[in-house]
Amino acid sequence: MNLSFFDQFASPCLLGIPLILLSMLFPTLLFPTPNNRWITNRLSTLQLWSIHSITKQFMNPLNKEGHKWALILTSLMILLLTINLLGLLPYTFTPTTQLSMNMALAFPLWLATLLTGLRNQPSISLGHLLPEGTPTPLIPALIMIETTSLLIRPLALGVRLTANLTAGHLLIQLISTAITTLLPIMPAVSILTASILLLLTILEVAVAMIQAYVFVLLLSLYLQENI
Repeated sequence: MNLSFFDQFASPCLLGIPLILLSMLFPTLLFPTPNNRWITNRLSTLQLWSIHSITKQFMNPLNKEGHKWALILTSLMILLLTINLLGLLPYTFTPTTQLSMNMALAFPLWLATLLTGLRNQPSISLGHLLPEGTPTPLIPALIMIETTSLLIRPLALGVRLTANLTAGHLLIQLISTAITTLLPIMPAVSILTASILLLLTILEVAVAMIQAYVFVLLLSLYLQENI
């Protein structure tokens, strides 16, 4: 029984071929294809308004050098948001519950922000490792602590997204199993549990949106430190 709870996090395969790449690319097919008209319908208008709001939110704290990252950060936000929300549907697979995928997204982007800072302003980027006014005896210890906190950032990004989505999916499955078990025995308790499941599902929708936003927001903050 315990193993079956985690079967939903196994990468789906068809004839021995992993389908995780297909599950990552499929959400992009849900967006309407742009054409030569500026506004075609309400869905396109809502899509353009959402993309504009997301881009403005991430680019406001950055200078003009950081605006080059607008396409990457906005595309990543839309991808994570779509995958997280579609993963809440029944009989679907959520790629963002895989730590390997989240690390594959977090590590290259974090490294790119770090290398950008070391190339453009190396003294300022290295100065983050040692706060101003640090007593001389504490300098070696603080440099080691700040270096460790810097190197652990991509791991924190990947683990945060994976843990929050995995915990939510497990809670939904556990409560759903309890509802089906209690229904023939205690119908009243089962109905009460179903109402709790409805509230939890609404909460998980919010968590899916918030985690996608936090992932990209932290990347933009790391970029802001290095430009």
